[in-house]
Amino acid sequence: MRQRDDTRTRRTGSSPACAGGTVYDRDWAADVRRSIRCAGVLLALLLLIDRAAGSLSWWHGALWAGIALLLLLVLFPVRVSAGAGWLAARRLLRTRRVRTDLLVAVRPLDGVAQRLVLRDALGNRAEIDPEVLIRNPGLWHLLDEGARISEAAGTLVCGTTALHRLSRRLDSETAREVFRASGLE
Repeated sequence: MRQRDDTRTRRTGSSPACAGGTVYDRDWAADVRRSIRCAGVLLALLLLIDRAAGSLSWWHGALWAGIALLLLLVLFPVRVSAGAGWLAARRLLRTRRVRTDLLVAVRPLDGVAQRLVLRDALGNRAEIDPEVLIRNPGLWHLLDEGARISEAAGTLVCGTTALHRLSRRLDSETAREVFRASGLE
């Protein structure tokens, strides 16, 4: 009788950014766990307080669960991925994809949460958090590569300043990390 081998082969070699494959936000899973944990803590606190007050019922429990679910939906992170010539921002129900080599505009949105709005010549639009690009150099590299192509082709008419500002910020963050790692801080 034949036994099944439980060993799995692991892919080795160059990183996906170098191989021309898809690069994902590597902190996305941790962000999802954090948002689930936050919603769970809120639910537990609401149930505990309601029970301590002596007014916990199935109706209150359902209401607290709904509020915790609403918080989870608000905190649920966008999954950003990129490949050669495209960038995608996937939310719970919808994925928005832009062609980075056909960018028309890149605009920063300031507010409670900073966002970077990317628009391409095909009319597509994606909104991402600039921190995702800073934490993931592979994503930034692919976006920058596509933006340079758009800039050289003349399609990127609005947003070169925002991209250059983000590039300087990324360079300073990288230098700060190198100095911190080498003890020259």
